[in-house]
Amino acid sequence: MTTTLSSPAKSATAKLDLAKYRDQILPPVVGIVGFLLIWQLLASANLIRLPGPWDVWMDERSRYLILHPLYRNSNLDQGLLRQTLASLQRVAIGYCSAALVGITLGILVGSSVWINRALDPIFQFLRMVAPLAWVPISLAALQRNEPAALFVIFITSIWPILINTAVGVRQIPEDYINVSKVLKLSKVDFFFKVLLPSALPYMFTGLRIGIGLSWLAIIAAEIVMSGVPGIGFFIWDAYQQNYVTEIIVAVIYIGAVGLLLDRLMSVLQNKIANQ
Repeated sequence: MTTTLSSPAKSATAKLDLAKYRDQILPPVVGIVGFLLIWQLLASANLIRLPGPWDVWMDERSRYLILHPLYRNSNLDQGLLRQTLASLQRVAIGYCSAALVGITLGILVGSSVWINRALDPIFQFLRMVAPLAWVPISLAALQRNEPAALFVIFITSIWPILINTAVGVRQIPEDYINVSKVLKLSKVDFFFKVLLPSALPYMFTGLRIGIGLSWLAIIAAEIVMSGVPGIGFFIWDAYQQNYVTEIIVAVIYIGAVGLLLDRLMSVLQNKIANQ
């Protein structure tokens, strides 16, 4: 026997869904529109020396960038989507390498008090070095732009991954460790059944911070490294030619991609945690 909702019940459900949708969509839309209006007013009143959103759209060069994200005239003269994909390819290589090494070292450091005391001062010292400071060092050591850019991504994003993983391992409840000893779990079973589930939230915290830092690092690296296709190089080249509207469009791309990367990492974390 099946039951159906009455018309008033259906109407109430529809209203609840509409209210939920409105509460989720309306605030960010209002915030974005309000931000653009304030920006345009400040620019129109000459209170800031930047073109407003309307000026960015009306500029022929920036409008062409917006409407043609995939154009390609040469290796360096490409649409912003192509430039972004070139940067994301470097980020993927450097970030995945940092995640692999950072999680491995984090587990090792978190599992041993002696190793933690020996290496923690070094890790804390290196993580304080700004991404731009690594650029000349990496160029001097590697002598080529591409591997130097990958190293800058790696060395910038590894520290939050490593440190958060180590903290997660040290935070494993003592009861879990005692039970594993009583049950005589092998090292492999202990890793997959105790250590990994307990430390996973900390690992993902480090991974989410690391993905943001890696995106910031590649922008900094590409700005300094001339002749490397990517959105960072695009911004620097536009600045040198005084194309401010192009810079603004590129900055919007950077923010949007960074937000998307963070959201994707959050979705991945939730899926793994709910399994």
